[in-house]
Amino acid sequence: MYELKVEGMSCNHCVNAVTRSVQEVDAAAKVDVDLSQQTVRVASSASLDAIKSAVSEAGYPVLSSSAS
Repeated sequence: MYELKVEGMSCNHCVNAVTRSVQEVDAAAKVDVDLSQQTVRVASSASLDAIKSAVSEAGYPVLSSSAS
């Protein structure tokens, strides 16, 4: 499970954009976006770097990340 602190998410469009971008890297990824906390939690077999890149490429800068 990865948790990313992400900047700039404010609506359901943002949630969908982040989710789609992550699932392009890993179609089976489980993505949970919390707009109020500006966090994205991802359960995925892809690497943390790949997930961070996908979120950044969707237009949302990753401020910090952790793996658990």
